[in-house]
Amino acid sequence: MKLVLGSGSPRRLELLAQLGVVPADIRPPDIDETPAPRELPRDYCRRIARQKAEAVTAGDGEIVLCADTTVALGRRIMGKPADAGEAAKFLYALSGRRHRVITAIAVKTGDRVWERDVVTDVRMKRLSDDEVNGYLATGDWQGKAGGYAIQGPAGAFIPWISGSFSAVMGLPVAETAHLLSAAGWPLWRDA
Repeated sequence: MKLVLGSGSPRRLELLAQLGVVPADIRPPDIDETPAPRELPRDYCRRIARQKAEAVTAGDGEIVLCADTTVALGRRIMGKPADAGEAAKFLYALSGRRHRVITAIAVKTGDRVWERDVVTDVRMKRLSDDEVNGYLATGDWQGKAGGYAIQGPAGAFIPWISGSFSAVMGLPVAETAHLLSAAGWPLWRDA
């Protein structure tokens, strides 16, 4: 049995390592991640995780793990910013407010798919112009949903969360362990 990670995210690889799991292969899928008109953030995130899993070609004995993380401000989906200007808009919109970080996971083996999503409430402190510009200068916002990463310098902007810290990073560890076990991955015994 082999585990395939359908993601190029180094954070997801690190979080899997916390479970003692090292994928046999990494196959990031190439799918269109454009939200559908009027699609709600949680529905969007679940759909993308499932489509990623479906897009990864897997052979017999392979388990595919895919995930998607999005930041939601009300009904607004804040994906990965295209540039520093969009990242700044995201940060100013989140400044001083609560938002939700949604991470959906899909685990596939054969034609069976197990799915789960985790919603974490996050509060960002009110940001000054110096803080926003200083953070943008680090480049840490690149490739991050909502334009920030809680595990990097932006962690200083987050005084409170309610939910899963690892889900905000991109992979909810407890839920991932549960889905991998359900799919037959020997998580707590020699793989």
